[in-house]
Amino acid sequence: MRPVAISQKLLNDGESVVISTRTHPKALVGPLSALIVLLAIGVAIQAWVGGRADGLVVLVVWILVAVAILWWVVRPALVWLTATYTITDRRLITRHGVLTRRGHDIPLSRISDVAYELHLVDRLLGCGTLVISDASTHGQVRLPDIPRVEETQRRLNDLLHVTQRDEGV
Repeated sequence: MRPVAISQKLLNDGESVVISTRTHPKALVGPLSALIVLLAIGVAIQAWVGGRADGLVVLVVWILVAVAILWWVVRPALVWLTATYTITDRRLITRHGVLTRRGHDIPLSRISDVAYELHLVDRLLGCGTLVISDASTHGQVRLPDIPRVEETQRRLNDLLHVTQRDEGV
């Protein structure tokens, strides 16, 4: 059993987690690439400047590289780490944000349709976008890069079927 990404205190009495996930790690490919490029730039500039300049120039270069790493590597990694999608036996819960937390809850009884989109790269990596149609005014909620999206869609449809049956719909 995988650890639950949502705090147990956010669940109601008797509510149980069915699916707990975050976006596919492919979201970290860009930040990882940026890290490699930024470190290569820092090393290249340090080698090029080398003995021609004092240590202050090299220090400034590495400070700029560090700031760029914070912005283009650490920040996206933290965003990925803090974004969670949880489906319980009663609702869909989304949470994201590093400093300011944002969330969205949709009761299963208000979900009218669940679909998914798989692009070529998504199919290769085993992820996709889950598209949830809300019967209220929200329209559609798109959850990008969900791992095993087809399995998630089937499990959510099964939950919706059970919920509708229990409510006599």
